[in-house]
Amino acid sequence: MFAPYLLDGWLAATLVALAAGCAGFFVVARRETFAAHALPMAAFPGAAAASLLGVAQVYGLIVAAGFGTMLLLWLKRRQRNDTATALALVSLLGLGALFLSLSGRYAAAVYALLFGQVFGLGPGDVLPAMVLAVLVPLVLLGAFRPLLLSALSPELASRGGMHGTVSNAVFLLVLALTSAFALPVTGALLVFSLMTGPAAAACLLARAPGTAMALSVGLALALIWAALALSYLTGWPAGFFTGVLAAVLYLLARMWRRARQAR
Repeated sequence: MFAPYLLDGWLAATLVALAAGCAGFFVVARRETFAAHALPMAAFPGAAAASLLGVAQVYGLIVAAGFGTMLLLWLKRRQRNDTATALALVSLLGLGALFLSLSGRYAAAVYALLFGQVFGLGPGDVLPAMVLAVLVPLVLLGAFRPLLLSALSPELASRGGMHGTVSNAVFLLVLALTSAFALPVTGALLVFSLMTGPAAAACLLARAPGTAMALSVGLALALIWAALALSYLTGWPAGFFTGVLAAVLYLLARMWRRARQAR
């Protein structure tokens, strides 16, 4: 399980989980779970286009993350958060499928980008994950109070001089980058579970925002480690265990909170 050729996958997954746990707290606090699901879909065609052009996947992911952020901001400004956003994201998913089909690497590339292939990661995937694991917590901790205040009371935040569009842009950009770099680890369809499951459970268990964020990181790390270990032992996809364990975490947190309230 800790063979040398698997260590890069373990390290990259750990770094991605660290960033996802931090970003996930704000996803839940700001009620942006739809964006957490949408932005990986927007990053998917960027990775597919990089595969078609023969360039490093990270460049396609970064460009697509920026495009996805601008798309969501534009749709929010137009107050089109449901049908229009969903249709735009479905179109991007189809565009990514077209790029992969044209690249001649369709089947294997689709599986890796949609569901992750963590044990196939190499040394080149560790450095972007390390940058992400440092950058995301620093940005979110630096903007902790403005982001939290704008989530809990937008009116109070605007009175204090915090522009809602700016805070939304900062948050969505960080979320997009987290989603993009998590894509090779968990896949576009399961980034959502890594960011929302541990964070939602942490918000149910903790009473203070700082404690909830720290607990979210801890649960995300425990989740990805358990998923990787179970995947290695069973031969089943790590993405399957990521999704299932995220749901189990949330269910156990709800049960514990109800039991505490009953007492």
